[in-house]
Amino acid sequence: MKITRIRVYQMGLPYVGGAYVWGAGNAIETAVASVVVLDTDAGLQGCGEFTPCGENYMVAHSEGVVALARLVASTLLGEDPRQVARVEQLMDHLVQGHGYAKAPFDAACWDILGKASGQPVWMLLGGKLTDGAPMYRVAPQKAVDETVAEMNAYRDQGYRQFQVKVGGDWATDIDRIRTTVPLLKPREKAMADANQGWRVDNAIRVARATRDLDYILEQPCRSYEECQQVRRVAEQPMKLDECVTGIHMAQRIVADRGAEICCLKISNLGGISKARRVRDYLIDNRIPVVSEDTWGGEITTSVVAHFAASTPPEYLQNTTDLMNYNTRSTGIGGPTAQDGKLYATDTPGLGVTPDFESLGAPVAEYTL
Repeated sequence: MKITRIRVYQMGLPYVGGAYVWGAGNAIETAVASVVVLDTDAGLQGCGEFTPCGENYMVAHSEGVVALARLVASTLLGEDPRQVARVEQLMDHLVQGHGYAKAPFDAACWDILGKASGQPVWMLLGGKLTDGAPMYRVAPQKAVDETVAEMNAYRDQGYRQFQVKVGGDWATDIDRIRTTVPLLKPREKAMADANQGWRVDNAIRVARATRDLDYILEQPCRSYEECQQVRRVAEQPMKLDECVTGIHMAQRIVADRGAEICCLKISNLGGISKARRVRDYLIDNRIPVVSEDTWGGEITTSVVAHFAASTPPEYLQNTTDLMNYNTRSTGIGGPTAQDGKLYATDTPGLGVTPDFESLGAPVAEYTL
């Protein structure tokens, strides 16, 4: 089997809530999705997607996928996409870093491998260990009463874990945490996610002012070292997110016991192949993980769902239904969200097909 055509599509994904405000003054209304479609001489097709949470999020940019396609197309055309490890090595040899741009190519290869073998991707990743992954839902930065109303609406839809966005004004964030966390019902969980937004001193202020509350403190500062400085003072469990960038960072976290939970954004780690190795290493060292990505539609959510399904439930903190964050679609089919849980498909591959009507014309195309 050979890759005979590579196409890249781009489209806007408007946020269902209007403005999505996070971290230190960041806001997006429309995220830009990049979808990669690989065609083969066997008639099988695979797809992958990368969508950053705003341009330049974590030094990632939607144009990176287009640039990577231009650089790797001549090498990947004619290669067997079922050999996912070989394709991964070829891309890493041609372009150092920029894993977010490689991630949709990696996903498309896993998709084709699943279709060629007649198995869902979760089976290729070791089997279904979690049938229905618990989801969280984000409450972006808004007036506190609006945040409470949004959490109540999500609770009515079955969500039992809530990510409250903080990271702006630290004094306001204390009020936001002190108002929302006490409203949690039994067995519900909250993450106060600063998205790297606080200085160390202000993060310490927040942690101290809310030390009596049971919640998870997520990525309070920009760097790993800064987060560890806060961790020495904070009594809350710490979840690391943006600084979990690969296996070397995972090894450092394990050595330092630097977090109670690690968020695995699959594109941030370079795709399913690399994310799987990071996940298994962390779980072997008894650190639970989140199956997530930077943003996305149905195609990204399909990857996240299969990754979550193949994760042991006792080490899967949560996942999320990114497809329901948008008013437009990147794919047709894919996972389903029901009663606060995300279910991967049982069909071969990722179980999703590109929504070509929504995607429009490709922005780049290469043929064998």
